[in-house]
Amino acid sequence: MILDRLFSMFSTDMGIDLGTCSTLVCVRDKGIVLNEPSVVAVRKGTNIVLNNGEAVGLVARDMLGKTPGSITAIRPLKDGVISDFEITEAMLSYFIRKAHGRGGLVRPRVVIAVPSGITAVERRAVIDSAERAGARRVFLVDEPMAAGIGAGLPITDPTASMIVDIGGGTTEVAIMSLADIATAQSIRIGGDDMDEAVVNHLKKTYNLLIGDARAEKVKIQVGSAAPLEEELTMEVAGRDTISGLPRKIVITSEEIREALRDPVAAIIDAVTATLEKAEPELAADLIDNGIHICGGGSLLRGMDTVLANATGLKVHAVEDPLSCVARGTSVYIENLELWKDTMDHSERGWE
Repeated sequence: MILDRLFSMFSTDMGIDLGTCSTLVCVRDKGIVLNEPSVVAVRKGTNIVLNNGEAVGLVARDMLGKTPGSITAIRPLKDGVISDFEITEAMLSYFIRKAHGRGGLVRPRVVIAVPSGITAVERRAVIDSAERAGARRVFLVDEPMAAGIGAGLPITDPTASMIVDIGGGTTEVAIMSLADIATAQSIRIGGDDMDEAVVNHLKKTYNLLIGDARAEKVKIQVGSAAPLEEELTMEVAGRDTISGLPRKIVITSEEIREALRDPVAAIIDAVTATLEKAEPELAADLIDNGIHICGGGSLLRGMDTVLANATGLKVHAVEDPLSCVARGTSVYIENLELWKDTMDHSERGWE
């Protein structure tokens, strides 16, 4: 332990929000130093990362859906958990290397935010990947806790704080009090499912096939969870599934809202189910404290409105919702000696 503290004086300890869509890295005393897509480009049929291991993040994202036959762009995390162990290791190695730089004499300690609902095996996989990628010690923190801290909520006080983190692969709902999670629910539905819903709608309604990246643009530009004062329209180009030729259509925000109804309803159900399990005193606190939403999915127009209507509580969008979890991991890194015994870590015995 003494040796670990000595090493920490010479290492660049970091916090990582390992997301399905994007990975953010914070460095102690510096804040967020890296924000790149969780994408890796490899030679097809292998785990060899292109450009000598550098085709990761922004470079690889630009290749999604546009690669020739010899190259594959992979997102190695699905629904918030590792789906490809070796590719995740290569991606983490690149991000840790890039954030750590050449100035660090000792491998860093790393705090990684993970979904609260993942299994012990999935937690072990994250720890193993990070250790192989260059971390000296690895600590895991549940995403709702990191999000609550990053949002500045009083999670250590004897009062209820509720966070809804709508990410790319998962939605984390938790009520926290006295520095712990009182009740929580994690569902594997998020922004990716909304994108898939848009793809399926255009394919079914217009026989138009579009990629995930274009579906995300549609969701951002005209998507909504609640009716808008002024409905929007947008031109979308793709491939006609019947003729096989490129085609362009005009879509409206009303039809995209209808397409997003199922994933939005699943998120609402998770929030109401969590509230139903809360202790009466905690539920009473939420009348004043309300619900705080973060993550990329919270930026969907009207998400706060539909949650407020479903729960009868005030819904607050946190400041800079995309970096909320990463900011929380940064606080953990800065107070690691205080918090480390509350987290899963690489020296824990795993069954």
